[in-house]
Amino acid sequence: MRISSIAKSIVAGVAAGATAAVTAVQDGTVTTGEGVTIVLAVLGAWGITWAVPNRPAPGA
Repeated sequence: MRISSIAKSIVAGVAAGATAAVTAVQDGTVTTGEGVTIVLAVLGAWGITWAVPNRPAPGA
C-alpha cells in the first residue's frame, strides 16, 4: 500500500490538532495560548511528518 507523504502529514496534523483541542476544552473554554498550542501542534506534525521519507518498498 502506497501512502503519499501529503496524505500522511494531513492525517498526522488532524490527529495532533484533535489531541491538543480535546485537552484545551476540558475546562469549557479555549484561551489564546491554547489556540496557539493547537495551531503549533498541527503545523509541527505537518512539517515533521512531511519531512520524514516513507520507507522504500522491499525489493525496490
